[in-house]
Amino acid sequence: MFINKLNHKSFSEGYIHRLMNVLGVTARIRRKKVNRKKIKPEYTKENILSRDFTAKVPNEKWLTDVTEFSIPGDTRKLYLSPIMDLYDNSIIEYKLSFKNNNHLVFSMFDKAIQKYPDAKPIFHSDRGFQYTGNIFRDKIQKAGMTQSMSRVGKCIDNGPMEGFFGVLKTEMFYGKKFKTIEELKGKIVEYIKFYNGKRFQKRLRCMAPLEYRNHASKCA
Repeated sequence: MFINKLNHKSFSEGYIHRLMNVLGVTARIRRKKVNRKKIKPEYTKENILSRDFTAKVPNEKWLTDVTEFSIPGDTRKLYLSPIMDLYDNSIIEYKLSFKNNNHLVFSMFDKAIQKYPDAKPIFHSDRGFQYTGNIFRDKIQKAGMTQSMSRVGKCIDNGPMEGFFGVLKTEMFYGKKFKTIEELKGKIVEYIKFYNGKRFQKRLRCMAPLEYRNHASKCA
């Protein structure tokens, strides 16, 4: 059920789909994830999260991953490394870089710790080289977090993060033209702000992530 906040009317999903057909509105199809090069890990962790994507309070469970972007006419690639809070699916921190390296993930993680110094969440990722090195293990331990990793070849173990990448690329990247990769970078920043503050989600009772977080804190 979708609720129009302007006139407080509610509409069923079937009605919305029929209206989309009349208006000629169609969904964009998500593309398959690009395979990344594999580096032998220095260590691994079990899948402690175990696909339990529910969280009762903020900063209980964080997800992370890295995705890449490229545009015609530019040999560079742009990499996005975000952290999602499963309480409201908000992107609590992120970093963009033209290099997919440890610094990308480490600096993003450090920024998140500065923003939420008391957070002790389950920190879940895949088994990418940034998360399976001893330096990152030490960062996790120093922060007092519990590290969890997806099983090999099981991207669904990090489903909500994969879902966010799919939504982001479908809504603001696929089928769009960008003059420069710097322009693309700016559009990603704009989209994450829109996603957190204005993009309604059915799971959040048709609220945007930050709206849901604020609403829940007022009702507590």
